[in-house]
Amino acid sequence: MASEFNFRPLHVAASLATSFLLFAFPASRAQENPSRVYLGFDVNEYPGDQSLPALRKTFAFAGYWLNVPPGADENNWSGKRAQFVKNDFGFLVLFNGRLDKELSSPSRAVELAALDAKSAIAAAQREGFPSHTIIFLDQEEGGRLLDEQMAYVLKWVDLINAAGFRAGVYCSGMPVKEGKTTITTAQDVRKHQAGRAIAYFVYNDKCPPSPGCALPKNPLPPASSGIPFASVWQFAQSPRRREFTKSCAATYNADGNCYPPPNAATAVAKTNGGILIDLDSATSPDPSAAR
Repeated sequence: MASEFNFRPLHVAASLATSFLLFAFPASRAQENPSRVYLGFDVNEYPGDQSLPALRKTFAFAGYWLNVPPGADENNWSGKRAQFVKNDFGFLVLFNGRLDKELSSPSRAVELAALDAKSAIAAAQREGFPSHTIIFLDQEEGGRLLDEQMAYVLKWVDLINAAGFRAGVYCSGMPVKEGKTTITTAQDVRKHQAGRAIAYFVYNDKCPPSPGCALPKNPLPPASSGIPFASVWQFAQSPRRREFTKSCAATYNADGNCYPPPNAATAVAKTNGGILIDLDSATSPDPSAAR
């Protein structure tokens, strides 16, 4: 789902810590058992109604797109919330944000953030998500954010929180060299958080700390991503990024992708020819508290 590098000079393309999350966001199903870690998946293409029972045997929660996912031409998740509820899935509610090339300036970024926040709120309401749902803004480009990118993210966060929903950000948890130091997007956003309530869904598919395309019964906690305040960790992506996954290459399919387990793969194949998945761990079976 993510692109690590933004090809601009000096610009290379999670929930809060558990105690802060409990303070910022009221207790819910999402905080029932903070000592346990849950396995989930996210994918751009809706896997099909018939595949959900089989997928639920392995995964506690699934990503759910409110708008057109990255790289897609349409959003085929619309109207599918009831199917996930029927199969007892938790939700990781996602909204695809803007790339830097679309923003142009901080002032323009704020305008676009307002439009996108309004769209995310309307979509969440239309899909039947309760007002306390955490909506994660998909910030694809990593490293230190440029001024217009930060302006976009923070304005979107403000408007989502003001509307009664709760804001989250999907972003890089991977260190990027910046002179003699390093920076991650998650740390950069948190540094500019200024008292805002933000949940963090971070990606770090580098092995280690990632176990690769593995389906453990006891997944590593999000803090193992290297971001201690993350509540969700995307630890495997499809296709695998070879520069980061050499030591865990054997855990991926021979074509370099991560697929559902055999029991679910058959059901998915019958529906739409199969899907490539990204793997996530979370401190909740319902990371967006959307049930």
